[in-house]
Amino acid sequence: MPLKTGIVGLPNVGKSTLFNAITQAGAESANYPFCTIDPNVGVVEVPDNRLQVLSDMVNPNRVVPTAFEFVDIAGLVKGASRGEGLGNKFLSHIREVDAIVHVVRCFEDENITHVAGKVDPISDIETINLELILADLETVEKRLEKTKKNLKSGDKIFKLEYEVLEKIKNTLENDQPSRSIELTNDEKMLVRDLHLLTMKPVLYVANVSEEQVNDFDNNPYVKQVKEFAEAEGAEIVVISAKVEAEIAELSAEDKQLFLEDLGLKESGLDRLIKAAYRLLGLITYFTAGVQEVRAWTIKKGTKAPQAAGVIHSDFERGFIRAEVVGYDDLVSVGSMAKAKEKGLLRLEGKDYVVQDGDVMHFRFNV
Repeated sequence: MPLKTGIVGLPNVGKSTLFNAITQAGAESANYPFCTIDPNVGVVEVPDNRLQVLSDMVNPNRVVPTAFEFVDIAGLVKGASRGEGLGNKFLSHIREVDAIVHVVRCFEDENITHVAGKVDPISDIETINLELILADLETVEKRLEKTKKNLKSGDKIFKLEYEVLEKIKNTLENDQPSRSIELTNDEKMLVRDLHLLTMKPVLYVANVSEEQVNDFDNNPYVKQVKEFAEAEGAEIVVISAKVEAEIAELSAEDKQLFLEDLGLKESGLDRLIKAAYRLLGLITYFTAGVQEVRAWTIKKGTKAPQAAGVIHSDFERGFIRAEVVGYDDLVSVGSMAKAKEKGLLRLEGKDYVVQDGDVMHFRFNV
């Protein structure tokens, strides 16, 4: 399953321009064909230069990058929690995503009307945050009513659940997102099925003009969003949706030249995906054989059997051991055979914690 991220933002902040650029980028992708799941979902490949290096080394039949899914959450306006705009439809879409990409307008343009009459990124952020908080508050209050009734059973689990819900409710009532509370893993498990919107990690995208894409340090709006994000412990990426739309229509060669002319090393889309990986604590490992070279996404701290399970449940169920070589080690010697010869290929068991860049082959028996 691809990582799924929901793009939110008030009208006229550049959200749709960014999403259209993303879907066009997917359509132009040679390695991972663009896939339209429904009109507001786009899937693109996760950029990783290591795949090409491994492919050149192994010469496989195919190369398969890992995928990243963007969901354009339409209809978010003030009052969404009460059914304004697309209301509940919007909320159901956003409950399904792993993280939220919050696009914030950080540019002036008299030809593009702002819904509030002026550019004010912090006010925009607070408007959307409030809608998510109100929606979560309704969800928590409904569960609290049910939990109160269950308290009569005397089961300690309901007492713990009630305490966690009360903690979350108080936080929401103070206009703070539920992710701002420090909960233990056990406490998180008790409310996991609520799919709270404000529990999801947020990545802020400061959308600047084309002229400021490589010179945004003096943009006061960007500075405001950075300070807000830092206070929340959130990631921020500064991009120009307009520039991304132009990049998406170029060939790979022209894209690189265009980026160089702008003084950029990589596109905003690439930086956005990498920031989302950091935000969610994700890493990549590889399988490399004649049939295919492939990238796999897992959570940092995942052990070998669970990493194998991402490929197929049988791999995890019948896990015996993993043959592992670090990407840098493999590249330094040039082939798997030489890695074996020099003792760089290791045999790892069930307790091995997979590292970013590991090239792995799993032995299993079901």
